[in-house]
Amino acid sequence: MDKLKGRDLLSLSDLSSDELKELLQLAAQLKYGKINLKCNKVLGLLFSKASTRTRVSFTVAMYQLGGQVIDLNPNVTQVSRGEPLVDTARVLDRYLDILAIRTFEQKDLETFANYAKIPVINALTDREHPCQILADFLTVQECFGKLEEITLSYFGDGNNVANSLLLGCAMIGMNVRIATPANYLPNMEIVEQAKSIANGKSEVIVTEDPQLAVKDAQVLYTDVWASMGQEQEANNRIPIFQPYQVNEKLVESASDDAIVLHCLPAHRDEEITDGVIEGERSQVWNQAENRMHAQKALLVSLLGSD
Repeated sequence: MDKLKGRDLLSLSDLSSDELKELLQLAAQLKYGKINLKCNKVLGLLFSKASTRTRVSFTVAMYQLGGQVIDLNPNVTQVSRGEPLVDTARVLDRYLDILAIRTFEQKDLETFANYAKIPVINALTDREHPCQILADFLTVQECFGKLEEITLSYFGDGNNVANSLLLGCAMIGMNVRIATPANYLPNMEIVEQAKSIANGKSEVIVTEDPQLAVKDAQVLYTDVWASMGQEQEANNRIPIFQPYQVNEKLVESASDDAIVLHCLPAHRDEEITDGVIEGERSQVWNQAENRMHAQKALLVSLLGSD
């Protein structure tokens, strides 16, 4: 993966289809101990949003590679006092080897990437969540032995996860269906980009009909109905999104071998029932573990191994 060394990952579309497949292959090799790579570098985590899985998985991945991690909580840095992003970016570039950023605006992430020469990783913005999709695909690949021609159906808010699933599925040759209420669609620019990438070779569908989306689907995916920063809308969204709940009835309408994914945290008995997330179809905990393996592959690819 030397071709990725020194590059940024701001969007899944920063990768080619072949590079995405190679990253997943490397993640699997690292997970099952087929290769042992070391990377004695320093990763900075600059997170303006709360995080459990992203923060911990990046930290453990870097430690297991032999590197170090600095948690740059904005509340204890000058970012919280209004230091311009361009100044912070240029300073961190002198200290760190790589930087993962979790923030609201995609343009803030792009500012860091423009002013820092080190690799910058999108650890979540309101537009995309590319690292999550790497773990999702690793999980699907483990369950089905392939990604091409698998149908993934997502139910709920057309948020950053939905946006990245559209791009990733189109790149990898998976069919993707996004079922969401009319006023909560994914980014339409990304929808068109995904259709262009798929070029008719795989299915890209956005629909208001959950029954259309679930038919013969092999992967059922959901996320919270109100993302970080939208908490004040949460109660109002519940009746709107109720028809998109991943429940036992919906699962019965999917393929017989269907699995269930959720990027977490889950609001049980809202977007997904307790019975489904704890049921035999659930791959949610393997999916969460795979964040660490996928990000380890990403880190060593962007930094190079020792």
